[in-house]
Amino acid sequence: MSQLFNLPPAPVLAVTGENATFPVNRIFCVGKNYADHVREMGGEPDAEKGTPIYFTKSHPAFCASGATIAYAPGTANFHYEMELVVAIGSPGFRIAEADAMDHVFGYACGLDMTRRDLQSAAKDKGNPWDTAKDFENAAVLAPLTRKDAFGTLADQPLSLMQNGETRQQAALSQMIWSVPEVIADLSRMYHLTAGDLIFTGTPAGVGPVAPGDELTGSIAGLEDVRLTIGTPE
Repeated sequence: MSQLFNLPPAPVLAVTGENATFPVNRIFCVGKNYADHVREMGGEPDAEKGTPIYFTKSHPAFCASGATIAYAPGTANFHYEMELVVAIGSPGFRIAEADAMDHVFGYACGLDMTRRDLQSAAKDKGNPWDTAKDFENAAVLAPLTRKDAFGTLADQPLSLMQNGETRQQAALSQMIWSVPEVIADLSRMYHLTAGDLIFTGTPAGVGPVAPGDELTGSIAGLEDVRLTIGTPE
């Protein structure tokens, strides 16, 4: 039986210093993982950590660093969110927190682009965030750096610059849920596989973009993620 049409292949992510590429499977994202960002969005961090909040992005959301993308359709309030992205390198299910880092291939800088007005409307109605988070070019990714080349996750600084001005600044140690905690928790609900990516949340300082804006996201020890915002389609 023949297929009626062919779908685009899965995206691949460059690996720093290598000819090999990292095939992208699923893209998971953690919400509300920095206390100051929770507050700037009008919430208050829970006294008890509870469990992480997740949403997902599909393959068409993938965008390689360095691109110029159109200002997103369907929104008048298009936002950047700078994040550490964790790449899973081996399968695991119900992973113990103590073993979680054994499943990490490496890390990258990523931008979780968001249609903030659609997200706010969905929150007000108790609806899902899909149209706010999962759309073309909404997951911008720099090349991966292998875990061993990066070293131990600690208090590495994270920042986002918009047209040369700093908008976001934090340390990875400020995450509410650490990377091992996120991996262990996510693996209770999914069979994680090599190729899965996890956006780990953004700190305070998120804000709108406009056509012509240039974004540069940095984490010490990783390649910067860069994006230029073009005109609307």
